[in-house]
Amino acid sequence: MKPKLLIHTCCANCLCFTYKYFENDFELLPFWFNPNIHPYSEYKKRLDTLYVFQAKKNCSILYDETYDPKRWLLFTKEGWQNNNKNLRCKLCYKLRLERTAEKAKEVGIENFTTTLLYSKYQFHDDVKNIGFEIANEYKLKFVYADLRVGWKEGIKISKELGLYRQKYCGCIFSEIEF
Repeated sequence: MKPKLLIHTCCANCLCFTYKYFENDFELLPFWFNPNIHPYSEYKKRLDTLYVFQAKKNCSILYDETYDPKRWLLFTKEGWQNNNKNLRCKLCYKLRLERTAEKAKEVGIENFTTTLLYSKYQFHDDVKNIGFEIANEYKLKFVYADLRVGWKEGIKISKELGLYRQKYCGCIFSEIEF
């Protein structure tokens, strides 16, 4: 029996390669939690696209559909008030990975990872370090892999599945920076 892996999922596009990469070694359970996405219409498009992925892959996915941009803005305030993109993103990673660790504990899964490790647009080392810190805090195992190696393959899979492809990370600041 394969061990279970809870995958924080920022979007269906980033899940494409992540899912393929881990599916032979783990029983996968993607998890949606992204209060950072702005505006709500974009949040809804990405959420609906994950439902499409789920149907096409015939897989289980957990959803925390709490849309709370105010909570996200307050949590990341120090980063955006100081116009510090790196800090803003680190705080965002922390918020989402902590919620993933909480969910892993709730459902009894000891391993977790994130699709943020796939994107070449993220601060990769920060995602990795925060993942390990949270795993230590929650007494879980953060499963690390440099998923950027599958960037082109993930795009190909996403296009083959006909998924909506967004043009920015998700938050209001990345939308402006785009």
